[in-house]
Amino acid sequence: MEPISDHTASPLLRVRDFSLFFGKAGEPTLDQVSFDVFPGETHALVGESGSGKSVTALSILRLLEEVCPVRTSGSMNFAGMELTSLAKEELRLLRGSRISMVFQEPMTALNPVYPVGQQVMEPLLLHRKMNRAEARERAIRLLERTGIDSAASRFEHFPHQLSGGQRQRVLIAMALACEPELLIADEPTTALDVTIQEQILDLIRDLQQESGMAVLLITHDLPMVQKIARRVTIMHQGRVVEAGTSEDIFTHPQEDYTRRLLDAVPSAVQTPRPGGPDLLNLSQVSCRFPAGHVWKGWKRVKREFTALDNISLNLRAGTTLGIVGESGSGKSTLALCILGLTSCAGEIRYLDRNGKSHLLSSLNSHAFRPLRRDLQIVLQDPFSSLSPRLTVGAIVEEGLRVHRLGKSRAERQELVRQVLLDVELDPDCVWRYPHEFSGGQRQRIAIARALVLRPRLLILDEPTSALDATIQKQVLDLLRRLQERYELTCIFITHDLRVVRSMADRIAVMQKGRLVEEGDTDQIFAAPQNEYTRRLFHAAFHA
Repeated sequence: MEPISDHTASPLLRVRDFSLFFGKAGEPTLDQVSFDVFPGETHALVGESGSGKSVTALSILRLLEEVCPVRTSGSMNFAGMELTSLAKEELRLLRGSRISMVFQEPMTALNPVYPVGQQVMEPLLLHRKMNRAEARERAIRLLERTGIDSAASRFEHFPHQLSGGQRQRVLIAMALACEPELLIADEPTTALDVTIQEQILDLIRDLQQESGMAVLLITHDLPMVQKIARRVTIMHQGRVVEAGTSEDIFTHPQEDYTRRLLDAVPSAVQTPRPGGPDLLNLSQVSCRFPAGHVWKGWKRVKREFTALDNISLNLRAGTTLGIVGESGSGKSTLALCILGLTSCAGEIRYLDRNGKSHLLSSLNSHAFRPLRRDLQIVLQDPFSSLSPRLTVGAIVEEGLRVHRLGKSRAERQELVRQVLLDVELDPDCVWRYPHEFSGGQRQRIAIARALVLRPRLLILDEPTSALDATIQKQVLDLLRRLQERYELTCIFITHDLRVVRSMADRIAVMQKGRLVEEGDTDQIFAAPQNEYTRRLFHAAFHA
């Protein structure tokens, strides 16, 4: 497909009929891809996982040929230089200097054995030939510019000592160190809170205005694309299926695939359901963690970090409570307290299936164990939460064996097959391993593992944050059907406000361990009362 043209400027990056083959494979992974990126603009490559977005980005810098044999055809021209035939030494000088890349997962992109400050210094020492003192001063200014608090003191911190948002800012600081002409950003804000996402996008926009930097944004986040991108190229199965200005793509999509992507973005508002009696009651729940020591005069005093501060909530049976807030607000800690996986002060009461009330916060692990069947959790990353050494059948069956459900192995295997059908997976996949499935399928396996015990309360901790829009829609529709079929009560923890608006009957907004606002979903989205809530909504729904 021929890209749209711009008669006022020459493209900085011009891709024409580019195809890529891995090894000696007959079918191309990228097939006749064409698009232009102009100076000072943001161009978005959009599509589902496996559409070829990241492969296209890696091909620009020819990073794939470093790790595996590839064959290419077509042209990639950057500022008059043909990248496909550029000598390796010239390409090395281009990388990080004139073309920089921000990778999707900062924890794997950053070197774990070097302080982050030294990693920001590296391109300055290599490309700008600065001495170490100059590079250090420049690196600290870059970290400050990207929003790292106390940048000088965090200079010697290692990646694991920083939050996800801070690590992503470090990667951006590294990419911007040499003031590149083209920034390739591969899912730079996928797992970040909406406020952090807004800050990073504002930073990129500011730098574009200052230096005329072009940005090639690779993402499946369509609302973000609508905010920041001037041009959009839609990819599917290695091909460009549609291209145009952002306004044209979002208002008048021409292809069925594009319309399907746009329709997958959650837009509905859940009408509050009355529900049954209170299933869960939280009263003045607090949680504190040790945070080292500090000297006060001659006395050494223990410091504490307050993760939760006097949280009080009620959850009715058969309803969904959405818990939203930034990273560090205490959302996941609250879930761990409910499940008895971390100690807390205050009262957490649960009404079991026999109508008996239990004070969960006072139970030891032995007394809590019979109730664990009723209280289940689906974690954010199914790839790390599913054992790579167990088959899907063994993973799902494990809870049945622990709680002694099913009279025989044959009966347990039948329960496993039934729950896999419930989550719309082929029961014959019981002999396969987690790595053989896609991200959406692994999330269905994680849901099946929790659902096989027929819980009363299901806690979902960011279950769709890393999924494509179409896969996310499938998982959300599945959860709605399962909730109706089994009369589940759910706690939905997320930073995606569009998702929580379409799923939750009530919403609790948390900030720095405190509950700042709570109410019916439609009322809070129509008229948020708290300033922090309004700030969250502005970051999520406004350009």
